[in-house]
Amino acid sequence: MKRTSNLTIDPDIFHSRNDRISHGRWLNCFRILLSPRNKDFTGQADEKPPLLVMSHGGPTGATDTTLNLEIQYWTSRGIAVLDVNYGGSTGYGRAYRQRLNGQWGVVDMDDCVNGAKYLVNRGMVDEKRLAITGGSAGGYTTLCALTFRDVFNAGASHFGIGDLETFVQDTHKIRIALSRSIGGSFPEGKATYQARSPIQHIDQLSTPMILFQGLEDKIVPPNQAETMFAAVKAKGIPVAYLPFEGEQHGFRQAKNIKRALDAELYFYSRIFGFELADPVEPVRLST
Repeated sequence: MKRTSNLTIDPDIFHSRNDRISHGRWLNCFRILLSPRNKDFTGQADEKPPLLVMSHGGPTGATDTTLNLEIQYWTSRGIAVLDVNYGGSTGYGRAYRQRLNGQWGVVDMDDCVNGAKYLVNRGMVDEKRLAITGGSAGGYTTLCALTFRDVFNAGASHFGIGDLETFVQDTHKIRIALSRSIGGSFPEGKATYQARSPIQHIDQLSTPMILFQGLEDKIVPPNQAETMFAAVKAKGIPVAYLPFEGEQHGFRQAKNIKRALDAELYFYSRIFGFELADPVEPVRLST
């Protein structure tokens, strides 16, 4: 039988399935922690690593401990990763899945926030260099955490939702699922949609962010990222927006996947004040 891949994993740089991975339930939520690892670089003894919290899409999807080179991209560059299976994620039983019913934008956000706070309280990561990232529904969770909670110092939204009110009117096919997650149909539950929309509470936001968006995205249209970018820029908060021609909901072209990763890393280097080991194409920050 032909192998599907001949990829060789360097154990001195990349994590194996069970090597230095903490996968468990803390504070009523399942999370996966991967510590920084790279044989060619060593952090200073008195320095704690930055933390990147990852929020999966769905919102009822899930993450696991199988090899993910995008996660290894971060850990091999000295950044700890906390991959969160927040309440509502599949794979942990019906009761856990139903934690998100009517609570999207609350339970997922707080499970990510509490995971970061837990690691800070245990002295495992640098509380001044906490970031959160996610795509689609995870991008929405990211924007909620940056807007409604004062924990993270930076964040990245990949084709995320900033305005539920606009989103539900643009995406008729998923209205039923959305109403179940939010806890009410639209327009009857308009007040809830507004209360959980980051764009409606931009006055509470003070955290730098970077936004990524496929310009052919029919699920989360570009106007979500564009509106968020304009609002954050108008407030004078450091923000960057990278639109990608030819990309839909989730990037498919290798060059764009690489560019998005490099741009996010560059953004964190600017916000957190660390030097990059390899040259990366700069990202223009607007303030």
